[in-house]
Amino acid sequence: MTRITQPEDEPGTAEASTGPVRPDVDTDTDIGTDTETEIGTDTETEIGTEIGTETGTGTGAEERALSEHIRDADTEGPDADGPDADDTDTDDPDTDVPGDDVPGVDDKEWTEDRTLEEPHEAPQATSTAPREPSSASALDPAPAPGTTPPEVTAGRRLDIRSPRVWVAVALVLGLVLAAVQTVRPLPAPVLRLDAAHASYTVPGHFAMPWPGEGQAAVTLPGTGVVGTHGRQRPVPTASVAKVMTAYVLLTERPLRKGEEGPMIEVDAKAVEEGRSKHESRIEGLTAGQKFSQRDMLKMLMIPSGNNIARLLARWVTDSRTEATFVRKMNAAARKLGMKDTTYTDPSGLDAATVSTAVDQLKLAEAVMRFDAFRAVVALPSATVDGLDEPLINNMDKLLMSELSIRGIKTGSNTPAGGTLVWAAYKTVGDRTPLILGTMLDQHFDGADPNGADSLTLVKDNSKKIVRAIRASLTSATAVRKGRVVGYLDDGLGGRTPLVTEEDFTVVGVPGQRVELRVTARGAPLPRSAKAGTEVGFLTAGSGPDAVKVPVTLRNELSSPSFMAKLTRWS
Repeated sequence: MTRITQPEDEPGTAEASTGPVRPDVDTDTDIGTDTETEIGTDTETEIGTEIGTETGTGTGAEERALSEHIRDADTEGPDADGPDADDTDTDDPDTDVPGDDVPGVDDKEWTEDRTLEEPHEAPQATSTAPREPSSASALDPAPAPGTTPPEVTAGRRLDIRSPRVWVAVALVLGLVLAAVQTVRPLPAPVLRLDAAHASYTVPGHFAMPWPGEGQAAVTLPGTGVVGTHGRQRPVPTASVAKVMTAYVLLTERPLRKGEEGPMIEVDAKAVEEGRSKHESRIEGLTAGQKFSQRDMLKMLMIPSGNNIARLLARWVTDSRTEATFVRKMNAAARKLGMKDTTYTDPSGLDAATVSTAVDQLKLAEAVMRFDAFRAVVALPSATVDGLDEPLINNMDKLLMSELSIRGIKTGSNTPAGGTLVWAAYKTVGDRTPLILGTMLDQHFDGADPNGADSLTLVKDNSKKIVRAIRASLTSATAVRKGRVVGYLDDGLGGRTPLVTEEDFTVVGVPGQRVELRVTARGAPLPRSAKAGTEVGFLTAGSGPDAVKVPVTLRNELSSPSFMAKLTRWS
């Protein structure tokens, strides 16, 4: 607001201070509008207006002086923005100040309403007063006219769309990937066979004299299957089932070479079954009598005692019945891959015990690996302490023939007919390979009580096959020394050729297809080695009769490079 003061003791001043003070003017004076006018923006300016000066000027001079002070305040104060400002005078009667640009208004009425005794209020900011900055510093320079002030933020934000951000992320991920690739475990090296050497066919042609009915199969464990005949469907096995009984017995209670094994006591049930007239059995036993495990194996396999098969089943499982042992028989069959075989009893008397020639060939190859079994089944006869009579092998005529047959087991009854699993040998050059064969479902054409004639039939048909194979066995070189047969794969794309250290020779019949494979020596394969290092074998067949020759590295084997580790997928 405008404060009007008068210097003391000056001529021409107003009357005593006890009365209202006003300028002695005749014209209206525009002091302000609806709001009081602040003179000066930065500091309050006190204007002393002299009414009557030393020069003794009249009321016209006083009026001019007052008008100049008011005009200066209008131009310097917050209303200097012009007529568009918020405090511009309007015609609103509620906001017009008496005497403001209105002719005829009595100045005395106006000045009497505003005496010097009224309290002076602080100037009120108008809508055009500059706003206090909200977040920016008061020292920041004002933006240029016509521009938008920048957005004030608490800190710099990361723009994830920036190419620099993605380059940095890719670099970090690349470094992490490189570290992981170089330190994680390497894949184990493996030996692989070239497709060209996956098999070998023995030159020539051979015709097998298969029987007119039933089913049969022949194999050379050293080179593989020679051939099969007939429909491989499950049929009753008769006493051939005792081969699995012996296998489970020797698996559960192994016998070392030359060992007699523990003593087994005969129970009353075995004695009673020994008196049966309708099955093969061991007679003359007494309860409490004891025999060694080896002697029990002889009574099982040579004369084919059914009561001994059941006694051994109870002994192995320490049970009063054979059920637990039968479950073990079937579990062993599954493990050997005998998918078409089912055992219901340990003797084979039950017609529900069925198998195929191919399945029995798998069992024969497995059981012939037991020294105790091979020794027992090769016996034409045997004497056992405690028995009144010697044991006579049902294969005695075959065993004593010129065919070098060494077991294994016969079987016969009405449902099964004649069945036989046999083992023979033939020396070819410096080798004497094992020959295994099976024949099932051989039935004599005519009356055949208990399958006796069918048993003779299966023996005769098997002899024809054994004789033909022995006459045709030959030796052939499948791979020459120094031939590349495969490679060592380091798992990262590196391949080092493998070569044979000697000729690879197989024994088989003409036309037989021999499957080949490369096998490691047993120890982990090296990741680096010199040329000529032996790393495995070229192999044919399986088991003790498998044929194998060493294979070596043709070139130096180097450790995987950094780039190979970095770019690997496995």
